[in-house]
Amino acid sequence: MKERKKLIFALVLIFSINIFIITLAQMTKKADAQVYSWGSSGSTVREIQTRLKNWGYYNGSVDGIYGNQTFNAVKYFQWKNGLAVDGICGPNTLRALGLPSEGSSASTYTNSVNLLAQLINGEARGEPYIGQVAVGAVVLNRMEHPSFPNTLAGVIYQPGAFTCLDDGEFYRPVESSAYKAARDALNGWDPSGGAIYYFNPGTATNAWIWSRPLLVEIGKHRFCA
Repeated sequence: MKERKKLIFALVLIFSINIFIITLAQMTKKADAQVYSWGSSGSTVREIQTRLKNWGYYNGSVDGIYGNQTFNAVKYFQWKNGLAVDGICGPNTLRALGLPSEGSSASTYTNSVNLLAQLINGEARGEPYIGQVAVGAVVLNRMEHPSFPNTLAGVIYQPGAFTCLDDGEFYRPVESSAYKAARDALNGWDPSGGAIYYFNPGTATNAWIWSRPLLVEIGKHRFCA
C-alpha cells in the first residue's frame, strides 16, 4: 500500500511540474511576442499613440491606454500600410511603426534595415546601386534635420513624403540590392552629399522642388538640399 501511495505521489508531482513548465513557456512566449491590444497600457502604448497622432492617424489623448480610439487608429494605419487589419499591435505593426518588437538592439537594427530597404525598393528599384544608397541616405538625413520627424518610421510614413506609399510600390517584394543599400546607408555611406530631397526631373512638375539647390545627380534622380 505504501509503495502504491509513493507511486501516486510521484506521478502527481511529475504532472504538476509538467503543468508548471508548460504554463511558464506559454507566459514567456506571450511576453516575447509583445502584443498590444484593447486594454493594454503603459509607455509603449503611449509611444504607439504618439506616432499615430504625429502621422495623422489618431486624434485622441496620448494617455497610454489602449482604448477604442487607439484600436481604430491602429486599424486605419494597418489598412493604409498593407498590414493585416485587426487593430492589434503585434510584431509586424510594431515594426511598421518603427518600434522594436523584441527589445534587443540587434532586432532594432534588423527592423531598421527591413523598413529602409522597403522604402528604397519602392522609390529606387532599377536605379544604379549608388543611387539606391543615396535614397536611403536621404531618409537618414531627414531624421537629423529639424524639419522632419526624428525616427526612421516617422520620416518614411510622413504623409505625402514618398510617392511609393501612395502608388503601392512600397509593398512590392524587396530586391536583395535594396537590403544591401539599406545596410550601407545605415552604416554611414551618403552618396547624396547630405541631401534631404530628391526627385525625378523627367516627371516632376512642382516648381518648389525644382528650386532646391542641386547637390548631385545619380541615375534618374536629382538630390537636393
